[in-house]
Amino acid sequence: MAGTATQPAGTTEPTRRDFIVVAAGAFAAVGAAAAVWPFIHQMNPSADVLALSSTEVDLGQIAAGQSVTILWRGKPVFVRHRTEAEIAQAKTDDTAALPDPQKDADRVKKPEWLVMMGVCTHLGCVPLGQKGDFGGWFCPCHGSHYDTSGRIRKGPAPSNLPVPDYAFLNDTRIRIG
Repeated sequence: MAGTATQPAGTTEPTRRDFIVVAAGAFAAVGAAAAVWPFIHQMNPSADVLALSSTEVDLGQIAAGQSVTILWRGKPVFVRHRTEAEIAQAKTDDTAALPDPQKDADRVKKPEWLVMMGVCTHLGCVPLGQKGDFGGWFCPCHGSHYDTSGRIRKGPAPSNLPVPDYAFLNDTRIRIG
């Protein structure tokens, strides 16, 4: 036959029917995704929950040596503007025998700012600031002492005060969460 291309044995050209089958399958997949999306989307957190998931703190109002307590997700967060002496003491304490060893540099993003959860890791009490044997925090309920980096030094608490996820937005503002 003149004018027809020869095909390798066992292959055929796609037909119009093949195109219609593929197009119908793609149309059905898009339709199924469109039908299921509202059910998946309704599982996303609502706007009021998202608003509680993070909070911003203005650091410009906190003088050196001062702490503020911020409520985040229903729990206190301590934000401390540490003095040079507190930073030096925290670095010196890196070599001390710590029940939960952690370097000060691993707990802070900028040495002058300490951000940590204000909940004792023993039974969930709220420690008092600038108290105790190590110049940090003291939990009067059962006698846990934390140092100037929030690390457990003495008492029944099993671990350091946790550091939440936070980021510096600029030099005077952080976002927790």
